[in-house]
Amino acid sequence: MTLLTLFSAPKPFTDPHIAMIQRNAIRSWTLLPDVEVILLGEETGLAEAAKEFGVKHIPNVARNESGVPLISSMFQLAREHSNSDLLCIVNADMILMDDFIEAAKSVESQRSKFVLLSQRWDLDVTQPLEFTNDWQDKLCSTAYAVGSLHRPVGSDFFLFPKSCYQDVPNFTIGRAGWDNWMIYKARKEGWAVIDCTPSVMIVHQNHDYSHLPDGKSHHEHPETNENTRLAGGQANVRYTILDATHQLADGKLIRPKMTSLRLTRKLELFLRAIFFFLPENMIENIARPKRWQKRLKRIIR
Repeated sequence: MTLLTLFSAPKPFTDPHIAMIQRNAIRSWTLLPDVEVILLGEETGLAEAAKEFGVKHIPNVARNESGVPLISSMFQLAREHSNSDLLCIVNADMILMDDFIEAAKSVESQRSKFVLLSQRWDLDVTQPLEFTNDWQDKLCSTAYAVGSLHRPVGSDFFLFPKSCYQDVPNFTIGRAGWDNWMIYKARKEGWAVIDCTPSVMIVHQNHDYSHLPDGKSHHEHPETNENTRLAGGQANVRYTILDATHQLADGKLIRPKMTSLRLTRKLELFLRAIFFFLPENMIENIARPKRWQKRLKRIIR
């Protein structure tokens, strides 16, 4: 039995840049110790990539009316075909390194129900990576030097025990809302929401949105509205890494440092619990004075 199963639904390998960054990401996953990889879908070039990298390929993923894979089907297939107690859904443009495995082991030894997530490092990658012996050190140095730490929104992976997330709605992958729901669900169930940003470097290879209809950001598509509906409304898709209950630092779980943004968020959640019968926008106006609303909007965008 392996420690962890990574599963993902890559985009078609037709665009040269998308194909290149996805190959970089998948290759990095295969180099991790004690990990299996499952690629889901029927996108152009996916079967060939799975064969090249020697990973599992499962084509029969349920899709919505537009042909986009459903998160619920991805979770079900990964659960059925994995050989691990831990599962991790991850976007196919994310490069993972050995510190990711160390974080998984550390958290698994301390909690039975949890979800692990983190902020990412955004980096322009224009060439295939050379996976030499020191590639991780070089990549980390480059990310620190010319990359940027992404805002605490838009999680690109979720690592969790197989016993968690057994009732995922039919969210559409690649659209907004479902990742926020993952945090909401964990908080609702009382699981630990663990931000491993202090311990792990996750590198996101920057790209445009030409793969989406009209080249628009995923926030601007009808499937995002449907994801929001399935999540239970706007309040449930406002959850971000700011809602983490713990951080992983030096192998230990600690409480996140209280900041003005976290304090405002805690106040909002408290008011929503007490005044659940009031409209969402009324609670938001009480919890977030206009200056904080503007600041949070800048973070979310």
